[in-house]
Amino acid sequence: MALPRRRSGRTTTTTAVETPFRQPRNPLPPIEPLSEAQLSKIEDASFRILENTGIEFLSPRGLALWEQVGAKVDHSNKRVRVDRGFIQEKIKTAPSQFTLHARNPAHNTIMGGDYMIFASVSAPGFASDIKRGRRAGSYADLVNFIKLSQSFNVIHNIGGFICENQDHHEATRHLDLYLAQHIYADKCIMPSALGYNHAHDAVEMAAIVHGGHERIRQHPVTMTIINSNSPLRFDTPMIDGMTRYVEAGQAVSITPFTLAGAMAPITLAGAIAQQNAEALFGIAYTQMLNPGNPVVYGAFTSNVDMQTGSPAFATPEGAWASLIGGQLARRYHLPYRASNVANSKAPDAQAGWESMNAMWPVMLGHANYVLHAAGWMDAGLIAGYEKFIIDVEVLQLLDAFMMNAPTIDDDALGLDAIDEVGPGGHFFGTPHTMARYRDAFYRPMLSDWQNYGNWVESGSLTAADRAYQKAQDVLAAYEQPPLDPAIKEELDAYVARRRRDILPNQ
Repeated sequence: MALPRRRSGRTTTTTAVETPFRQPRNPLPPIEPLSEAQLSKIEDASFRILENTGIEFLSPRGLALWEQVGAKVDHSNKRVRVDRGFIQEKIKTAPSQFTLHARNPAHNTIMGGDYMIFASVSAPGFASDIKRGRRAGSYADLVNFIKLSQSFNVIHNIGGFICENQDHHEATRHLDLYLAQHIYADKCIMPSALGYNHAHDAVEMAAIVHGGHERIRQHPVTMTIINSNSPLRFDTPMIDGMTRYVEAGQAVSITPFTLAGAMAPITLAGAIAQQNAEALFGIAYTQMLNPGNPVVYGAFTSNVDMQTGSPAFATPEGAWASLIGGQLARRYHLPYRASNVANSKAPDAQAGWESMNAMWPVMLGHANYVLHAAGWMDAGLIAGYEKFIIDVEVLQLLDAFMMNAPTIDDDALGLDAIDEVGPGGHFFGTPHTMARYRDAFYRPMLSDWQNYGNWVESGSLTAADRAYQKAQDVLAAYEQPPLDPAIKEELDAYVARRRRDILPNQ
């Protein structure tokens, strides 16, 4: 029996969603790059930083709380020094696994264990595509990236300011973000943590959508990122945002932004020791505020280009940092957050190899939450339409790798087929092949597998060309998930009221 003939000029991309909505579970044991002695040495250095150098904590309330628990607080420079024993005891109350609850329960995600969550890019100020080039992010771009995130099942969570809506007033942009996230997606969302107002509005709007404050306290619905201001500082907006989220029972990821050579020592050991000190300090503070609150160990250590001072991502040093960060998170029995990163300004070969060089260490390091999983370009300054689609292909490849481990049994070994074909034959028409060929292998969404002649005949489209068209096709086919009209009305009223509060003269 012959296989169906391959049509000349067939389409090179398939449906918008190939991978079903599921969380991949990592089937491989995590790589443990450091020996126990090496890891203990880094941990000891982290605790010596906390005990001797200390952390600057720009919150009067926070300083008072640290003082109450016995930490040494120097109010003249807002420096907190704390014993390792206290930190070790506090982080024990954080859960090793928890569930983020989506508006659509089918999109709930488990944080921890061997589960992975892919979340779209967060925080770029610019958008880019091959037709219009780089431009300031707009509300239309923000909505488009939310729609793309909703449309692809391999994207499990919606990033924060996926592309900042710079055409809206800075003071109320977060309200537009949250409203768009709730309207155009039914997956778990990442709100902003830039100060009390951003956090408060996110909590209030989440309570409207999910059934009240007590409901979301018992069933967390959001996770946000709390970045320390490395080196060794937590600033007021981050502390205020973290406090509001944690007191509402929402998940946070404490993520130091430590670039070796700039905001951390140039040596990887020193940078990771500092990262660990800042992360543990922030994690302990969440447990002081609300014991048992869901928290994630975040790592964002890479390096700078020492010739220019610019951030450098997807480097060999960054790969080591991803692996070691995972080893530290497992040491503390905490879920682990990492990132898909790239420096490229265009959806080109550099963008592809950088993302793959970032994602393999992330996977092998057993990251549970991968932020910027789709769309990140130019060291986080650009959200790219084509890059988003290229990253989705990468994520689907990794999902297929993790979820389709080879079956090893008598049937899969195919000895009868091997015997039937014998030397010099082929397996195309054997019953063993014909029973399996439709779903035997991963079928790419974006990659072109045509022969050269058919590729030329169909337009000689590059990966960027195909990705641009795929993004447009998906946006055209997007279907808005249903939302109770009463909830939508309440959200609209809340946003209108808060807009008047924040901008009374507008």
